[in-house]
Amino acid sequence: MTVAVFFMLGLGLLCGAILSFASKIFYVYEDPRIGEVENCLSGANCGGCGFTGCSAAAAAIVKGKAPANVCLVGGAECAAKVAEVMGLDAGTAEPKRSLNTCDGGERAEDKFYYMGITICKALANFYGGKRVCTIGCLGMGDCVKSCAFDAIHLGPNGYPVVDEAKCVGCGACERACPKSILKVQTMSDKLLNLNQEDEALAPCQQTCPAEIDIPTYIAQIRNGDYEGAVNTIRLRNPLLLSCGRVCPHPCENYCRRGIEDEPVSINQLKRFAADFEMNSGKRLPISVAPDTGKRVAVIGGGPAGLSCAYFLRRLGHEVTIYEGMPKLGGMIRYGIPEYRLPKKTLDWEIEGITNLGIKVHTNVRFGVDFDMGDLSFAGYNAVFLGVGAWSDYALGVPGEDMEGCFTGINFLTRFANGENIQIGKKCVVVGGGNTAIDCVRTLVRLGCKNVTLLYRRTRAEMPANMVEIEAAEHEGINFKFLAAPTKVVGENGKATHLEYLTMELGEPDASGRRRPVPKEGSETLLEADMIISAIGQRPDVKFKDGKKLENLKITRWSTIDNKPEILQSSIPYIFTGGDAATGASLVVEAIGGGRRAARAIHLYLTGQEVKAPEKILLKKHIPESIFKYVPGVVKSPRAIMPELPAKERIQSFIETDLVLQEDEALREAGRCLSCCRVCYNKDVQAA
Repeated sequence: MTVAVFFMLGLGLLCGAILSFASKIFYVYEDPRIGEVENCLSGANCGGCGFTGCSAAAAAIVKGKAPANVCLVGGAECAAKVAEVMGLDAGTAEPKRSLNTCDGGERAEDKFYYMGITICKALANFYGGKRVCTIGCLGMGDCVKSCAFDAIHLGPNGYPVVDEAKCVGCGACERACPKSILKVQTMSDKLLNLNQEDEALAPCQQTCPAEIDIPTYIAQIRNGDYEGAVNTIRLRNPLLLSCGRVCPHPCENYCRRGIEDEPVSINQLKRFAADFEMNSGKRLPISVAPDTGKRVAVIGGGPAGLSCAYFLRRLGHEVTIYEGMPKLGGMIRYGIPEYRLPKKTLDWEIEGITNLGIKVHTNVRFGVDFDMGDLSFAGYNAVFLGVGAWSDYALGVPGEDMEGCFTGINFLTRFANGENIQIGKKCVVVGGGNTAIDCVRTLVRLGCKNVTLLYRRTRAEMPANMVEIEAAEHEGINFKFLAAPTKVVGENGKATHLEYLTMELGEPDASGRRRPVPKEGSETLLEADMIISAIGQRPDVKFKDGKKLENLKITRWSTIDNKPEILQSSIPYIFTGGDAATGASLVVEAIGGGRRAARAIHLYLTGQEVKAPEKILLKKHIPESIFKYVPGVVKSPRAIMPELPAKERIQSFIETDLVLQEDEALREAGRCLSCCRVCYNKDVQAA
């Protein structure tokens, strides 16, 4: 018995010694932080993070192979706890959310009857699916089955509807969809997306230079979700108040309803949503990505510069705007009169942009007060040149340097700056664009009783917005068409008359408009003591002579040479946009260019290849989306823009065009066919 006890005791000691020795050799250390981190995670073991459960995710975090915010279910609070354990900064990392890009669903006609397995992947193998739409939803619900969080369902129209409150951005639905209509994106992904040929885009959205998702924001207005409409517009256009007032809405030319009826008043609905926010007494929150540590200088605080700065800031970059004028706004402040865009409205809108944390320096001129050398010394990683087109074209006729002669932008800018300009008794404005119309309507409001607009083509060829031309007619402006100035006549250095030739239209020129040809011997004198040339403008590129800009290429039109898809100049870290890149153009073009440039700058700053998507649409249309006729449309009257009566409005610079009332906006939103690539809603009366 005693022997047995000692034997067992010895055996135990031997085993202990062996285990002790083995533990020294085969010791596996587990970082105690793994357990602590795991306790901070959701415990769902859902696999949405890409790891096989919370234990594996915790180990990956501790090893530095996963970020503190890897847990999709736990959200920001979970990330903060993990970061505290790890001694990290959780930051404000952007959550991913699933986004459905197809609004077609059951509206798309079927090419054939399908009797196979009821899963999308199977159906997709038969000629891409039974739907006529080449890219649309197949409607079998693979995405619904794949979601472990009950965040997605097929809506009443047969396409996926995502519940953002439940979606954790795991990407299961994206992987399950054979048509790639579901995309898991962050806010930054949405901001950076450019229209592409293989996307589900309505014709109006394809046409909009800012690429706004027009059908979505109109649907949100129709459903009473005005805040949602504002947020949808703002994903593409930060100047919705301004655009809602001055945009010539080229999108409406491609409104599918307009083929059979009058187009939807898209721009009035945009203004309705924008004014709703401004008049609500609060600003809707605008999310900003985590700081990247990169710095960008934006030269020019006009619509292109403001747009570029806005998107860069939302992408997490530090932005500083340098503006040569006393206030931001550029041409929409100094070139568009108060009666079209009140300065208080513009101030409110710009304040919302700069409140994102954008620094501003005004009254500083590029090439005079600072140059590219100063910006390089200050440590900027990239530069955006949005210097606008402030140099007016002269008439190029004898006598135009006489007293009483002005150029359009110069006149409007001086007036906007509060300068007291001596107004003539008989004023003539030469030109047919929006600047010319702004000049004549401003002169009427300044008390001139005899204002004439002289244009070398006919009314039909005028490039100005038709609504502005009609407004000028109502305000008593005299129009003299087919007339081209030849010289200014005066006495004692002061203009008294403008001589012009009568024209006739010949063959079309490069613009597609018929070329005006002078009639010999048709010289005529028109009495005028004030003459304004408003025949166009170009960028002022004197800054080109400054430091570090010897390799910056300028075109023969005085614009900054660039690649339109990415707006990168001949110097890789310098980008451009707006009138500086295109010549004088639309405000909405400048806004779209600002976002496109911001995308390219972001790629440059993050070390990615600066290039456009392979199938970028950029001012083109998807052929199959352009219809010749639209069955199922019942004609209904388009909303009439409310405006002050002509006799009342010419007495002051009070805003002329008014906003739709809510009931009118809802009715107009109801006229929208909710178009997608090829699908649309037929009117109920026609169904």
